[in-house]
Amino acid sequence: MPNYRRNYVAGGTFFFTVKTERNAPVFQDETSIRLLGTVFREMQQRWPVKVDAIVLLPDHLHTIWSLPSEDSDYPQRWAWLKKEFTRHYLASGGEEQSRSESRQRNRRRGVWQRRYWEHTIKDEEDFDTHFDYVHWNPVKHGLVNCPCEWPHSSFHRWVKKGVYSEKWGCGKVFPREVKIID
Repeated sequence: MPNYRRNYVAGGTFFFTVKTERNAPVFQDETSIRLLGTVFREMQQRWPVKVDAIVLLPDHLHTIWSLPSEDSDYPQRWAWLKKEFTRHYLASGGEEQSRSESRQRNRRRGVWQRRYWEHTIKDEEDFDTHFDYVHWNPVKHGLVNCPCEWPHSSFHRWVKKGVYSEKWGCGKVFPREVKIID
């Protein structure tokens, strides 16, 4: 069994990959997308976090968070966000994946994968690589030809701020040489 270790860095910046249970396309409809946005904003009211980048695909999301100084508790944020989204999603008629007896005993729902992948950003180059990867991810998955074509991404915010050109990342090859685990 893998030994999952989290890196707790107060005021740190982290890249996350969070997937739905069995890659279910939970975020194919606008209702689920809006609900996740609402829950995200509520989470940020409870526990401030700067969302440097985010992209939401039908079955997963990638995001980069910067935590306030003296704060390293991103697991609390993710636990609350996943729990609250699941509660509202199921109450509004959303469907979950089938659950084993063990999952039912442990009160685990079939909306999110149990774990998520976290990477502590080490330096500016590491940040830039993950920042670009977040925004290029819809191209990687063949959902669009250019990041500007994907609506559920912070890419558009960064185009307005002049960080990216509108046509950045168009094509089938990641604009950087570093490979990221997805």
